[in-house]
Amino acid sequence: MPGVRKLIVLSAFNIDDQGMLVHAFEPRRMKGEDTAVYVAETMVNDYAGVVVWSREANVAIGEQGPSIILFQSGQVPEFD
Repeated sequence: MPGVRKLIVLSAFNIDDQGMLVHAFEPRRMKGEDTAVYVAETMVNDYAGVVVWSREANVAIGEQGPSIILFQSGQVPEFD
């Protein structure tokens, strides 16, 4: 559909000195779901948590769909 785009994001998290969950690095926009999940799977032993999520958006009318978790391991924040 014209104007509909899918955003795929990979994020990883660590736990800081106060026990709070913090981003290990800036969230990374990924080109494909399979690649994003593969990369996330390779990171699970290096971070407290790893998540890949996606969301479709219709940029023509400014609407966004719900976030969909494609992969999750360890501790990650709540998603809407």
